[in-house]
Amino acid sequence: MKTFALILSLLIFFTIELRAQNSDTLSIKDHLNKIINTEKPRNHRNIESLNYVADYIFNEFNRYADTVYYQPYMVGNKEYKNVICVFGKKNAKTVVVGAHYDVCGDQDGADDNASGVVGLLELAKLLKGEKLKHRIEIVAYTLEEPPYFRTENMGSYIHAKSLYENGADVYGMFCLEMIGYYDDSKKSQDYPLGILSLFYGNRGNYITLVNKFSKGKFSRKFNKRFKRQKLIRTKKFTAPAKLPGIDFSDHLNYWAFDFSALMITDTAFYRNKNYHQTTDTIETLDLLRMSKVIDSVFHALISMK
Repeated sequence: MKTFALILSLLIFFTIELRAQNSDTLSIKDHLNKIINTEKPRNHRNIESLNYVADYIFNEFNRYADTVYYQPYMVGNKEYKNVICVFGKKNAKTVVVGAHYDVCGDQDGADDNASGVVGLLELAKLLKGEKLKHRIEIVAYTLEEPPYFRTENMGSYIHAKSLYENGADVYGMFCLEMIGYYDDSKKSQDYPLGILSLFYGNRGNYITLVNKFSKGKFSRKFNKRFKRQKLIRTKKFTAPAKLPGIDFSDHLNYWAFDFSALMITDTAFYRNKNYHQTTDTIETLDLLRMSKVIDSVFHALISMK
């Protein structure tokens, strides 16, 4: 009887430990609902909605991180803000993990990019209490979407520039840009060049690690560690920075300051036809596979040397 009790206790212990190291689909869905269900869409015109979401992110970060703060900046006479939290702040080299919380137009933006922001929130939960080799800075950006895309008003540009000007020792960066949409049916995946389907397949059932040539040490190592997890079907895509789509997110601003950076994505409009449409809703997302992406990010991140 004592042996049975001991075995049961060990099973409970290891079950709790396992759950502590993995993201939770119920939590993911709750976060998605909180981020999406604002009075008005969280676009650049609706400052109150952006601030509501920023405050929600701040409060969630504050449950887990060493340090949490806003990075406000002005665009004309309006104030916008990034939300930043830090883990392992005494470590020398910084790894940046980012995702934008604004949307394009009047839509929910469940995949673009509430999915990426939820990835940040779940990652923060997983990182709490971990002994880290690097200083990890998690950033929720504002103003990634048009009309500010490719301008110095992007939240990620503001953040990358601040790191550069402060002489931060940046090991590398990756952004989570749409990580929730998957389709196992044939011909559900498009590419900027049709011939790529011969190499990557025509089913949109994987997550992609998008890199440019000369990607840098951090990106090379992170790619290997992410794929090594084997939690989700993963493909690495490396191409010239000028290829359409390869720089369509916040990592482009870290490239501008010569930081090693990559994008983790379900490939956006090359797969998800709800992109920038009112049909980009929670119901279209695969929360289980989304959680696998988050877990892969976490385990790859804490194994980085």
